[in-house]
Parts: sequence; structure tokens; C-alpha cells
Amino acid sequence: MKKILAWIMLFSFISGPVMMAQVIKSERSSIKFNKVPEKVEVEEQDTDPPVIEIITPSFEEGKKMVIEEDKLDLIGLVKDKTGISSLMVRSSEVEVAETGIFKTSIYLDEGDHLIPIIAIDSNGNHSKKELWVAYVPRVITLAERINSEGKYYGLIIGIEHYEDPDIMPLDNPINDATRLYNILVNNYTFDPENVLLRTDATREAIIKSLDYLSQKITPNDNLLIFYAGHGHWDRRANIGYWLPSDAEKDNKSDWFRNSTLVDYLKEVKSKHTLLITDACFGGSILKRNSNFNIASKAIERLYELPSRRAMTSGNYDEEVPDRSAFTQFLISRLANNLEKYFSAEELYSSLRTAVINNSDVVPQYEVIQDVGDEGGDFIFIRK
Repeated sequence: MKKILAWIMLFSFISGPVMMAQVIKSERSSIKFNKVPEKVEVEEQDTDPPVIEIITPSFEEGKKMVIEEDKLDLIGLVKDKTGISSLMVRSSEVEVAETGIFKTSIYLDEGDHLIPIIAIDSNGNHSKKELWVAYVPRVITLAERINSEGKYYGLIIGIEHYEDPDIMPLDNPINDATRLYNILVNNYTFDPENVLLRTDATREAIIKSLDYLSQKITPNDNLLIFYAGHGHWDRRANIGYWLPSDAEKDNKSDWFRNSTLVDYLKEVKSKHTLLITDACFGGSILKRNSNFNIASKAIERLYELPSRRAMTSGNYDEEVPDRSAFTQFLISRLANNLEKYFSAEELYSSLRTAVINNSDVVPQYEVIQDVGDEGGDFIFIRK
């Protein structure tokens, strides 16, 4: 019996678990061996839905996202171990790259929108994500519209020194012109490259500056001209002049006539032109006997209508002292103004009484006749 059992053990070791069911017989007994069953792996069914991630825009789940444009550029990532069968964004099928990245643009009407994103994998599992988006068009301010449509230009002239010794030098125009230049480029929407500062300018320099501006300025642009220096009023001829640095007392050939300036103002096709003069008889360029009293209107309406206006330190028959209260209050009001929009009429109103109370002149603010004024006003816009 021991011998038979030894043979059985040896046979089992050699045949292993794959032998067929067999019967080994001996004279006294028989043993039946069955095949060892193979291990069967049962594949589990995929029930995991795809994962949707939004890359851009950034948003918080369940919170409304407010946008100011009518187009939403959407970039996302969808992941699933069995692959993506389809991706729908707002009922439109969107292509998914091999990396799982998808991109699409969604155009929106004004108001709230719930944007569904549905992903389906190869086994029919699906997931859904919703974006809550509100399209609220951004209100474009007047400053933004003006700056997008046009530019602010300036010609700032200060003349103190004269070649002719018979014309008395002045002490303050260059300092005043420089201070005004700095306020305009630092506090208001005047870019430095668009503002010409001319100190002790000759007649030729003034002409060249106006030639440049007349070619550069468009109907959407605005122009500010400031002059501080000697002025002259010829009562007999009824003509006003600026005296450039190369003017001669007894020779008018290099004097700058008001009529020449008016011709340039006609040529410069700006939206608004504001002339500010601090000179003797500076008011001679204004429309005579004008009762200027503009009613209070919305700033937008004032800007819409073209204007050609002048603010002067005195009337056409008034002499102005070298140290001008007018320019001092002008610069002070512009420097200390905190309003976003400051019309020229408001500027004039804010300094008129102060100038009268502190000098012997009456400043003027009126229409420059026959150069295209339609009732609007020049608007200073703070940065």
C-alpha cells in the first residue's frame, strides 16, 4: 500500500493541476483525480461618469459670473478612462481633442444665462456641469468714448523777452505757460507728445506750430491754445495783435494779427477749440457785444456740439498787468479741480469773481465769431 501511495504522489507532481480526471487503479483500491478549475476574471461594468473641468473663464461653482462682453470664450478639459463619445455645450456639439481639451465661443444676449455642458463617455455614462453667466454690457463713460475717438492737443505760448529793447520784458509768462503745461499733461488727458510748449516764440515759430496742428488735428480732436505775453490793440484800424519775441515796436510785419489766428481756427477742424489769452487787449478777438450766458446742460450734450470759444484776461480795450491774477486763478482752479469733467464755462465761472476782486480787469468768455461754434463747450477730463 505504501508503494502505491508513493506512485500517486509522484504522478500528481508531474501532471499538476491541468491533468484530466483520471482513475488510477491498483489491485486493492482506486483514486479519482478531478481537473482543477481555471480562475475566471469577470470584467466589471464601467459606471463612472466623465469629469468636466473649466479652465477659463475662472468661476465658482453655483455662483453667477458677470461679464461685460457679449461673447464668452470657453476652454475646458473633459476626462474619462474609456474615452469621450460626445460633448455638448448649450445644445451644440463641441469637438474634443485627444488630450481632452475643448474650446468654444458662446454669444449671449443681455441678461442671465444658464449654460449646460454635458459629456458622454463610450459606455453611455454622462455628467453635466452648468455655468451661470450674466451678460451686463459695460457702460462706456464719456471720458472713454472721447479718448477712444480723439485726442487733446495743446499749444502753450509764453513770451517774456523781446529782441527790440523798446518793448519791455515781462517776468511771468514763461513760468505761467510751463505751469499750465505741467497741469495739463499730469492732471488731464493731454499726452505730452500732443502739447507744444513754445517759450519766447517768434512769429515764425507760432505760424509753424499752427500749421502743424492744422494738419494733425481731426474733427474728433480737441485743441487748447494759451498765450501769455504782450498784446496790442490798434483802435484806429480796429485790429488786435500778439507780439512775438521778434516783434519790433514800430514795425508790424512780425506782429501776429488776430485775423491770422482766426484764419487758423477756421482751418483747424477740431471738435472743440478753446483759446485762453493773458495779454493786453486780449479780448479783441471775441465777438463784440455778445451777451454770453450758457444754460446749464449735460456735459455729454455740451461735448457733442462743436465749439470755438475764447477766455481772456480782459476786454478788448483793457491792459493787463505783468503779474496776472487771471492766470494765477486759472492755473489754481485747474490744479485743484477734483471733478472728472470740468467744462470751460465752469472754469471761467469759478475764476471770474476772484479775478475781478483781485485786479482791475474783467475776464471774458465768449464765442469766437465766424469759425464754426455751434453752442458746445470744451471739456477738461481729469486722468
